[in-house]
Amino acid sequence: MLDFLYEYGLFLAKVITFCVAVIVVVGFLVMAGQNRRHQSKAGHIEVRNLNEEFEDMTDTLDHAMMDKFQFKQLRKSQEKAEKLEAKQNKAEAKKMAKQAKAEDATAQAEQEILPSSKKRTFVLDFDGDIKASAVEFLRHEISAIISVAKTTDEVIMRLDSSGGMVHTYGLAASQLGRLSKANIPFTICVDQIAASGGYMMACMANHITAAPFALVGSIGVVAEVPNVHRLLKKHSIDVEVLTAGEHKRSLTVMGENTRKGREKFVEDLQKTHGLFKHWVKQQRPNLDIDLVANGDVWYGQQAIDLGLVDEVGTSDEVLQEAVKQSDVLLIEYVAKKTIGEKFGIAAATSLSLLGNRLLSIAQRHSIGR
Repeated sequence: MLDFLYEYGLFLAKVITFCVAVIVVVGFLVMAGQNRRHQSKAGHIEVRNLNEEFEDMTDTLDHAMMDKFQFKQLRKSQEKAEKLEAKQNKAEAKKMAKQAKAEDATAQAEQEILPSSKKRTFVLDFDGDIKASAVEFLRHEISAIISVAKTTDEVIMRLDSSGGMVHTYGLAASQLGRLSKANIPFTICVDQIAASGGYMMACMANHITAAPFALVGSIGVVAEVPNVHRLLKKHSIDVEVLTAGEHKRSLTVMGENTRKGREKFVEDLQKTHGLFKHWVKQQRPNLDIDLVANGDVWYGQQAIDLGLVDEVGTSDEVLQEAVKQSDVLLIEYVAKKTIGEKFGIAAATSLSLLGNRLLSIAQRHSIGR
């Protein structure tokens, strides 16, 4: 028994030493990463062809349901149809090139005409948190799309957000407004929720589709400010709140709040709500804003009657229809992770596995006794 305790203690000491060493190294790397936080992270645009993914799923099912001869015949007919479509696109592209008035068109201009004239649909995903953090990636994705999209193309966004900070969601909505200025048709699909700041973004679309039980609306403004003044006063702790400017601070967390300060805070909320209502009304002029701008949320099948959305359905239905008519491309901006971040993730995973391993060993020894 003493030998076992000695060996176990020695093993545990080695493990603790290793863990401390790893934590120290990770700490240094995190600190180094924080020092470079103000530098913009390099990233790149990734593109996935959803047509190919849908075709792969269909082929898999066809292969499972058909015998070899049936599947072979199906593939032949599909390849024949694809070749015919490619031939038609090429002929149409050549016809467009001949109609070009500029006889001395450059090779670059020719390349803009010759590619397939088939409509393109660009797909974006936005999963919003309270800070609308994804807007940092969204701005790059929209810039990339605007640089290549034509007015005959389309953008579809799968939006999921319950809202958050006014200024960050205002920026996200403004980014979507760039698509309207570029005259690119724009559809937003809401499968789960687009409320408050989420709806501020959604109303920028030409067309809004919501799942039957997706939550939509919440056109209102809310703020919660905790106050610990009475607790501090009970313990004889004074807090001095010094300002320059009458309205620099209306409510405070630790100081004593006044009626005048509360009234000013509510006044500011009302102004923000008025701006929100005006924004929504601009984008959807037929909406009865006084009816829907009371902070309530509605399910998709209710929202269509109020004019908050245009169609009830899921994003999957919209994308499957788009695949039939266009080349559907999922656009995603991916930020490059620093060495510290990569090592930190790897270290965290290793420590988690090690912890699970130690727990398993301890449980076995406990059972063995």
